[in-house]
Amino acid sequence: MYKDIVIIGAGISGIAAGYNLKKSCPKKSFCILEGRSNIGGTWDLFKYPGIRSDSDMHTLGFRFKPWIHDNSIADGPSILSYLNETIDENNLNNNILLNHKVISANWNSKDATWELKVLSNGNEINVTCNFLFLCGGYFSYTKPHMPHFINQDKFRGKVIHPQFWDENLDYKNKKVAVIGSGATAITIVPEIAKKAKHVVMIQRSPSYVVSRPRVDSINKFLSKFLPQKFTYFLIRWKNILWQSYTFYLARKFPNRIKDRIIDLLKDELGDDYDIEKHFTPSYKPWDQRMCLVPDSDLFLAIKEKKVSVATDTIKEFQSDGVMLDSGEKIKAEIIITATGIELNTLNDIKVMIDDQVINAHDRLTYKGMMMSGVPNLALSFGYVNASWTLRADLTCEYVCRLINLMDKKGVASCTPIDDENAYGNDELIDFTSGYVQRGLHMMPKQGNKAPWKNYQNYLKDIFAVRLASIDDSNLKFDDYKSK
Repeated sequence: MYKDIVIIGAGISGIAAGYNLKKSCPKKSFCILEGRSNIGGTWDLFKYPGIRSDSDMHTLGFRFKPWIHDNSIADGPSILSYLNETIDENNLNNNILLNHKVISANWNSKDATWELKVLSNGNEINVTCNFLFLCGGYFSYTKPHMPHFINQDKFRGKVIHPQFWDENLDYKNKKVAVIGSGATAITIVPEIAKKAKHVVMIQRSPSYVVSRPRVDSINKFLSKFLPQKFTYFLIRWKNILWQSYTFYLARKFPNRIKDRIIDLLKDELGDDYDIEKHFTPSYKPWDQRMCLVPDSDLFLAIKEKKVSVATDTIKEFQSDGVMLDSGEKIKAEIIITATGIELNTLNDIKVMIDDQVINAHDRLTYKGMMMSGVPNLALSFGYVNASWTLRADLTCEYVCRLINLMDKKGVASCTPIDDENAYGNDELIDFTSGYVQRGLHMMPKQGNKAPWKNYQNYLKDIFAVRLASIDDSNLKFDDYKSK
């Protein structure tokens, strides 16, 4: 099977790519290869209690499809429904091939094509294309981060990782321990606490946690008077500007922002709660992603004594719970290991050029979406400090413009060319989070100047990606006649 463009993944990025290709490159053939049996990516994979966005839906939603529900912080099923609506409204169903897992991709320079090996229902098939667009997300769906705990097999209860949630798990009136302090743990804990006897969140070190209203009051007010699309546009930009401003302040005045967060926590939990121990990280705000709780749900559960926090390292599992290094024992009947994800930059695909496997870490990222020396390949990698979709939308628009420019020039391929003067020692993401540090060796690096820098800033990227000319000296275009 040959297609002009093959998109990998039918989650947020893949759906955005399909929409943009239909709109901007209507004469091009394309398919979306999804390795799983359903669309939705993250929002179909995760089934744990309370699964929700940790960004507002006015920026996590697509630029072209307004989020019309009251809740700005949305639950997983609502987001999945939104994605299915987008597919139906834009007639993308026929372009999506489920249960098609891409194993390898080899660029054939002679023919200017990508040769894909794909597993489809247990059978290996070949798919070729001129342009390959990786939209399969940033973490492994099959291999979460699962550290081994001493004597883990001695625990008599149930141990479960949120990525492989058992929807039949009965935690009603049970003692539950949740290991972790990231977004997943912060989400699960208050939801499980509604039915569990008691929940203890065991964290090695604390994260910054801030509360945000589930319903955007300004959006609710404007929706009474203004058209949906215009209201969505206004709230989207309100949130973009506010997020950009607060991130700037956190980088510019980290101590002041940290003090402000601590003051807010004192308002939530009271002066007698040990905020220093349980909610004051050693790092600066936004050195790791900030954790969001809607309507203070975690703090309310703590105040109601349904949830407690233990900040310590784990010595070992025991038959009836967890022993901490401090000597404190956490009794539990169920242990949830919300210990994180593993990065997966190239969508678990072995990428080759003329049968030679490439190492992404040896290459520079071009505008945060292509790699130096790799022809006709783009990847959608969203923001770590804002909504993923903001960057995905920009990337999809750019790829369509690039494909149209290639047609206009009558060329077969486009390759970002190394700039030796741009090489520094900068990793793609300047985050100290464990999942980032564990995966940096798989990711391309960023350069020390444009267009090799990864700004992680939507406002800058609008100028660098959406408004900038594509035809620049850093791209090499090869003619069909040379093939």
